[in-house]
Amino acid sequence: MYHKKLTAALAIAVLGSASGVALADKPGADWITLEQAVQKAKSVGYTQLHSISADDDTWEGEGMKADGKVWEFKMDGKTGDMTKEKED
Repeated sequence: MYHKKLTAALAIAVLGSASGVALADKPGADWITLEQAVQKAKSVGYTQLHSISADDDTWEGEGMKADGKVWEFKMDGKTGDMTKEKED
């Protein structure tokens, strides 16, 4: 349990202030880690994450990009490739 809290705190620290990071389903054994998912989101322009969670075969999340707009996204759990982004 401590590891999950530490991981969530790391995700928030990496992306700046955020309202929280939520974990839902468990990621698959062959998935990228939460830390890698956060880095992938950051690499495509997210500056803050409001949430990120495992759901089915994807990391799903919501966050703000540099343009100040809030977006929802889905990321492939194994590769980290963005499969869907939609302005919220």
